[in-house]
Amino acid sequence: MTPTHPATRVGHVHLRVADLDRAIAFYSGVLGFALQQRYGTQAAFLGAGGYHHHIGLNTWDSAGGMPPPPGHTGLYHTAFLFPDRASLGAAIKRVVAAGIPLTGAADHGVSEAVYLDDPDGNGVELYRDRAAADWPRDAAGNLAMFNRHLDVAALIAEAVDTA
Repeated sequence: MTPTHPATRVGHVHLRVADLDRAIAFYSGVLGFALQQRYGTQAAFLGAGGYHHHIGLNTWDSAGGMPPPPGHTGLYHTAFLFPDRASLGAAIKRVVAAGIPLTGAADHGVSEAVYLDDPDGNGVELYRDRAAADWPRDAAGNLAMFNRHLDVAALIAEAVDTA
């Protein structure tokens, strides 16, 4: 096997949504991604930092649709990586202020993460990584991630407006 280049990253996620305006309101109005381009009433592209798009949204074959029921295959969640605790805290603060419930939160050792659902039932993870030198490892040096309690209130207390 030839490994992929180490600088390879996930460039964007493109989601089928039931209501384009509702999805834009969530990803832009709550999570803070900027609307980069809109194609009429059927598609939109949003990004951070001026990037052409991190998120594509469309209703091409899903307008008015329903989320898949539990027990079916599909997207588990999309994860958005924040550069530090302060910017992650700011994002969580916006989610809470919008009245969107968190479905989970965890300290994974390598990262701190909160989980929620978008208006179409797609899972969303908001997280920040710890420095690789601080990742938990076992005696043999293998990665030893875990799921522990995350103090969400402390993250929100560190919130800094990143606008």
